[in-house]
Amino acid sequence: MTIQVIGTGVGRTGTYSLKLAINRLGLGPCHHMEVVLHNIPEQVPLWRAALDGRPDWRASYGGYSSAVDWPTAGFFRELNEAYPSARFVHTERSPESWADSFSHTIYKLLAERHAAPPELRDWLEMANDVVVHTGFPPDLDRDRLMQAFVRHNEAVRAAIPADRLLVYQVKEGWGPLCKFLGKPVPDEPFPRSNHREEFWDRVTGKI
Repeated sequence: MTIQVIGTGVGRTGTYSLKLAINRLGLGPCHHMEVVLHNIPEQVPLWRAALDGRPDWRASYGGYSSAVDWPTAGFFRELNEAYPSARFVHTERSPESWADSFSHTIYKLLAERHAAPPELRDWLEMANDVVVHTGFPPDLDRDRLMQAFVRHNEAVRAAIPADRLLVYQVKEGWGPLCKFLGKPVPDEPFPRSNHREEFWDRVTGKI
């Protein structure tokens, strides 16, 4: 199994909804940070190795045919080289709304990682390092978060060939995504998931 679809949008750009949509289109199972959270002993060392410049993509994505969200989004250049036939979906939203959502969810979780339950700390330390690697160091204010978000979006556009890249907002629904991936539009609403409350429920294991 090889990776067919790669999401380059960072967390809080609709990546969980995109994961559900990709699965619905038959291009899954789709890897997401949730996979790492649920498989810490196996997944965290693999992503640590990737951060150290020693990726094993086959092992990291074993059993998956697509991937979105962090940690994937932090390695778009390397994945472009490793999977030259893959198609890339880059999820975006306005920098203002993204910075507000990110600062109240992922950024807050990572800032408080030292107080997290011991069984989650290896995962959170790895996640923090991936986020920093992607261009979002700790303690950025709202303006600098927005600037970093724009830089990431621009870097993706510069690195991925335009004919293999869809720049996309999940609010656009099925149409652009299905056209880009060559799939018929499902006769059902586009999945909407992972609002802020749901984010915290997933992290704490409530869902």
